[in-house]
Amino acid sequence: MKIAVYAVRYKGKWNLRLSVDIRVDMTWWLRQVKDQENAVERWVLLGDELPLSWGVSLCGRFKGLAEMEQWGDRQWWAYILSQLKNELVLESSNGERILSGGVENICIWDRQQGWVSRTKHGNEGRETMGTVRSIQNRKLATGVDGLDMEGLTGQANELTHLLAGRQLLVPEAEALLAEAAPDLEPTWRSAAQLAYLQGRLSFAAGLAPAPLARWSAARRHELRCNRCGSGKVHRTSCASCGCKACAYCETCLTLGRSRECSLLLRGTEKPAMPRAAEVAPAANLDRWGLSPAQRAAAEVALRFLAAPPRRVRKCSRPEGQWQRARELFRRSMRVRQELGAAAAHGSTLAGYKQSSPKSGECAWGIAGRQLPDSAVERFLLWAVTGAGKTEMMFPLLQHVLERGGTALVATPRRDVVLELAPRLAVAFPQVSMVTLYGGSAERWQRGQLTLATTHQLLRYRQAFDLVVIDEIDAFPYHNDPMLAFAAQAVCKQEGKFIYLSATPPRPLQKEAARGQLPHAKVPVRFHRHPLPVPIRLGTAPVHHWLQKDQLPASFIQRLYISIQRGAQVFLFVTRISYIQGLVELLMRQFSDIPIAGTSSQDEERTAKVRLFRATEIRVLVTTTILERGVTVPRSDVYILDADSSLFDEASLVQMAGRAGRSKDDPSGSVIFISPQWTSGQKRAIKQIKRMNALARKKGYLN
Repeated sequence: MKIAVYAVRYKGKWNLRLSVDIRVDMTWWLRQVKDQENAVERWVLLGDELPLSWGVSLCGRFKGLAEMEQWGDRQWWAYILSQLKNELVLESSNGERILSGGVENICIWDRQQGWVSRTKHGNEGRETMGTVRSIQNRKLATGVDGLDMEGLTGQANELTHLLAGRQLLVPEAEALLAEAAPDLEPTWRSAAQLAYLQGRLSFAAGLAPAPLARWSAARRHELRCNRCGSGKVHRTSCASCGCKACAYCETCLTLGRSRECSLLLRGTEKPAMPRAAEVAPAANLDRWGLSPAQRAAAEVALRFLAAPPRRVRKCSRPEGQWQRARELFRRSMRVRQELGAAAAHGSTLAGYKQSSPKSGECAWGIAGRQLPDSAVERFLLWAVTGAGKTEMMFPLLQHVLERGGTALVATPRRDVVLELAPRLAVAFPQVSMVTLYGGSAERWQRGQLTLATTHQLLRYRQAFDLVVIDEIDAFPYHNDPMLAFAAQAVCKQEGKFIYLSATPPRPLQKEAARGQLPHAKVPVRFHRHPLPVPIRLGTAPVHHWLQKDQLPASFIQRLYISIQRGAQVFLFVTRISYIQGLVELLMRQFSDIPIAGTSSQDEERTAKVRLFRATEIRVLVTTTILERGVTVPRSDVYILDADSSLFDEASLVQMAGRAGRSKDDPSGSVIFISPQWTSGQKRAIKQIKRMNALARKKGYLN
């Protein structure tokens, strides 16, 4: 995209501005010529068709100088060349052509001299109004003749209302307008420009220099996506801006290409919800029928929500603010490096230029420190599997919604969104709710309560008073800084986060243990029986079973016990390739028992899970796709190759959580089967025992 760039001196200060409709700017700045007190002192059009990325670079580097008041065409042309030298180097000879086309005439208006225009940059010529008239008559962005400022003000009001709390690329903004305000679609650029001048809308490029570029000349060419935060970019020729090396983000391509020359429209932050440190009435909690453990945790979380936001101490001197931001950023870098090398999602993280967390840890451990200027307050609701996290979430949402605030519930998967939506609709029948996922028909609608998959958050910015992140340790959140970046960006500056998890990442666990992260634990399930504690069965690894075409006797004996007691048996394995062989061995051994296998590659997995719940399948061999979100009454869990590096502490706890969830069978069996006794298994058992001990200490167990 190409835009206009101009400099303006107003009340003794220089500013550089971008424009998608220069006629609006000329009317805005020059309409008060007769008002000597508020009149613009000098107005300089530097170019009316520059690539957006070049305009952003000029604005980012601009520093007003006293001598600019005396500059003519030559000086301004030399200034543009000096500021864009890096961009011109990237484009080689093509850069001069783009610059010459975008800066055909530098137009200068002076309060004392009026309009001064040269025929070509840097060449002397006579003063003329011809260039100015050509600019005024040129239809840069709209299809209308002239400007109706009164009508345009109304359009700007409508546009800012639609974009409040959102950040959208131009194609997305046009899709929003086509659905919500079709009458505004032909003239939205003029309305957007007026809103930009009024400070109610901000412009950004899809990609911009990374934070480190401010402090390191060696990294000046590093870019970061303003939408998703990724630094994984690729350069290619672009028909929109004419550049041969226009960068685009490779990480968020599924939501539309975010380019260096893509205009990102950012609406203003919505007003924050008023807060007072009142205690929620007991009736608010009674309504939800919470257990004693659930109620205690909800009360702690409600006190966190009701408390006024913490005041962040600000440095009085600008250079002090930069030093503090730089130190915070470096500190976050050190934290990432300490967390180790990338694991399962290394390809996703490659563009971030930092080390990724170890397996079992995730970006949420540093979610509050990813951006140097972040001060978002966080709360961890640590509830064991089957504790009823959804029910505990209801009073928290009620607290925000009753006060006129906006709330977001973000979940990792579409199926969870579709499952939660009817429950939230029943719980809050008077609240407008929007459900967002890939292909959702409601993607441009707005509600007081939003339920969304995480990737949908990339279209929002500072929109919600409360952001509830469910299953922060689950894929795709796990080890994905892009989603952490997106979730943090959607929270208002005075908003608050609630993290829900049965198995929080270890960095969050450490923060909670040190008292650095407010939290509440729910160590018992709703039926108030202790969690089943896994036991270990030592055998050879599964691939030896398949090579010998024989199941171990100890495993067969233990499995008979589960089958005879009428349990539904989960058999978790590390590899999809093991499933078919194990199913055949089991069917040979237990010929009268219905047995099946499933994985992410199985098109019939939904039907098989349904049959498993209905007891028409008794033994189900599966991968970790069923480690969470599945409740089957009277279940026993067998985890084969439990010593595998693919099964970390969180995975083991989640898989163990499939057993004992029913009040009719609260003490199902969990068996870790492995040749080695690893630290991951030990930590998982220790976590389960620690929760049981806490539940016993609090008097929550029957």
